[in-house]
Amino acid sequence: MADIRIVDVSLRDGNQSLWGAVGLNSAQIFQIAPVMERVGFCALDFSSSTHMGMAVRTDHEDPWERLRVTHQLMPNTPLQFIGTGLRFISWESQHPEFMQLAYDRLVANGIGRFVVLDPMHDEQAIMETARMFRQAGCKEIIGALVYTVSAVHDDAYYADLAGKMAASPNIDRVYIKDPSGLLTPHRARTLIPAIRARLAGKALELHSHCTIGLAPLTYMDAAELGVDVLQVACGPLANGSSLPSAERVIANLRELGHKVDIDDRALRQVCDYFTRLAKVEGRPAGKPQDYDASFLRHQVAGGVMSTTRRQLSELHLEHRFDEVMAEVTRVRAELGYPIMVTPFPQMVCTQALYNVIGDERYSNVADQLIRYALGRFGRPTTPIDPDVLDRILSRPRAAELMHEAEALPLKEMRKKFSPKLSDEEFILRATMPADQVDAMCKKGASKRHYNPEAAGLVKLLKALGERPRQSRVFIQQPGLTLDIRSAAKEAN
Repeated sequence: MADIRIVDVSLRDGNQSLWGAVGLNSAQIFQIAPVMERVGFCALDFSSSTHMGMAVRTDHEDPWERLRVTHQLMPNTPLQFIGTGLRFISWESQHPEFMQLAYDRLVANGIGRFVVLDPMHDEQAIMETARMFRQAGCKEIIGALVYTVSAVHDDAYYADLAGKMAASPNIDRVYIKDPSGLLTPHRARTLIPAIRARLAGKALELHSHCTIGLAPLTYMDAAELGVDVLQVACGPLANGSSLPSAERVIANLRELGHKVDIDDRALRQVCDYFTRLAKVEGRPAGKPQDYDASFLRHQVAGGVMSTTRRQLSELHLEHRFDEVMAEVTRVRAELGYPIMVTPFPQMVCTQALYNVIGDERYSNVADQLIRYALGRFGRPTTPIDPDVLDRILSRPRAAELMHEAEALPLKEMRKKFSPKLSDEEFILRATMPADQVDAMCKKGASKRHYNPEAAGLVKLLKALGERPRQSRVFIQQPGLTLDIRSAAKEAN
């Protein structure tokens, strides 16, 4: 039986999957970070450029400060950043010089582990991004094999890509990233050995979502097949569209005879903290999912599917939902089987909707799909259907987008901003609306402490304080008696 190590994804992917990436602010992270340090996770999936942008946009908090303080609170647990090549926060491509600066500052502020993820599996882009991570001083770089089901994504395809990653001096290990939870135990028994055979001894990790209930079972087979690291989430941030439960996965691994070096008491404290936080803040808890075979065909995750339903409802075309889902499968094949991870599900579903409600297929095409056809997101796994490609690129709008201005070199970008800006603030201002960054700067340093129970009481008192006629508040519960009376009333 093997020694299995654990990566926790609660702070980024769990938060993103279940709480829309807005469920945890800096104080809530700082409060639990020292306990997470004691658990024994080999790394934390901590951030991405999208999450950094959400910290600014939603909480008006400095994501660089969040990173620095968390690293100080847990210096022995590597913080992981997942990157998608030449973009940062916005989906617009950036100049390589700008991206190198961003990666340099991430390492300087505490990131010790990078994931190289290219949804198109563009080998050149993967290798170049890994080189930039290494140049920034990153200690551990992981190449992502983004899993999907299609006519071209067979075991040989992934094994070949894994072999190329293993040959790179800038990629230290590889992981199977299954963002839609499609990997079945049956497929794992052929896929994992095929990949491991090409890794030349480099370690293999597995990251699989619970979207259709398969991941907890697949993880057990993966451990038997030689996967070294499994990625999980804690308490209410597990299950649902997130990843498997840390407590349950660890218990099951041990039951099968594997060794998992985790401090169970500290893990329970982490899970309990998130449970109390979710209750007080009104956050939903992930629940085990039922198996849905149709998902293997259309691969549209719940968020995008609900958006599609809403769009049809607004058009009074709810009855055509099944047509749109069938068209999704057809469009995806015509576009070269893009893996259904942002931004590609949105592109495919939007085009399927246009095709179903329009007079003719591809009579209406969004700008993002034109950019996709122009190669702005990389090379498709298999060529786009020639007839479809011609329909897209023969449009006048395609000619306009073909001549879009290229990303400015770093020196030219800096001219747009004050020379007094720190590198960190410059990166945010170059990729985000000015008013959002202004609000972040105005707010100042983030709070360092958060108590779920106290947070609920503060909310209650604040609400009561907004009711001027309230003369007395009396609260009694186990361990707490609170009696507040209006001074004016007492004087009378």
